[in-house]
Amino acid sequence: MPYLIGFFIALFIALTGVGAGTLTVPVLVLFLDVPAPVAVGIGLVFSAAVKLVLVPTQILHRNVAWRTLGFMLLGGVPGVLIGSLVLKQLVTAGSQNLIDALLGAILVATASWQILYSFRPMQETRNVRDRSRLLSLLMFPVGAEVGFSSAGAGALGSAALLSLTPLAPAQVVGTDIVFGFTVSLIGSGAHWFSQASNSVLLAQLLAGGIAGAIGGTLLGARVPRRPLRIALWIWLLILGGQFLLNSYEARGISPKQAATRVHASPLR
Repeated sequence: MPYLIGFFIALFIALTGVGAGTLTVPVLVLFLDVPAPVAVGIGLVFSAAVKLVLVPTQILHRNVAWRTLGFMLLGGVPGVLIGSLVLKQLVTAGSQNLIDALLGAILVATASWQILYSFRPMQETRNVRDRSRLLSLLMFPVGAEVGFSSAGAGALGSAALLSLTPLAPAQVVGTDIVFGFTVSLIGSGAHWFSQASNSVLLAQLLAGGIAGAIGGTLLGARVPRRPLRIALWIWLLILGGQFLLNSYEARGISPKQAATRVHASPLR
């Protein structure tokens, strides 16, 4: 099962461009009963591994705006470390309900925004004033979201770059990929050196992901990207709602019972 999940996640990433972390965490938590901190740690490593394949190509094609990337990392790096720390503290306190609610809210908000953004009319020309210095402030909460849920770097990073910089589309993509890779790598280290790790599951996902990435690359030119992206965001919106529903239904469970459920997981 993990091999198939890795395969399909990588396949959809290659076909749609949706971030690995955004897909991996809800699937692992809801379908494999992986504890949230373990799923987030795996999602960050998986995301960094997928982007590692893309980063050299973007650098070679000079699609990375290094000055802009520096402003993004100035806020994103401390944010991802704080987000990882917050998740660890909530796990220690046994606040599983709150974790589910926050993960659900992040998924619902991100998916809803992306669905609305997908129907925005495309502008042929862009005349945006350079306000890249604001990225340091804006990327702090984005980094915190990545550290807490492993989601958001790609979608929110691209939106910020399009709104605040006059970069060409290719530079927006390249700069955002390198930003997502860097914060995912730092966040995965913060999670991996805690107890939030499962190397066996990660290896299985990566093995399936390699085949999925190859298949997605071969099919990319034949599959319409926009309808598939919209369908995927609708599915993630439903998964986010499931997280919120789980949190609501678990309100009557005592902290001791919740802790027992988490520690009883075979992947813990």
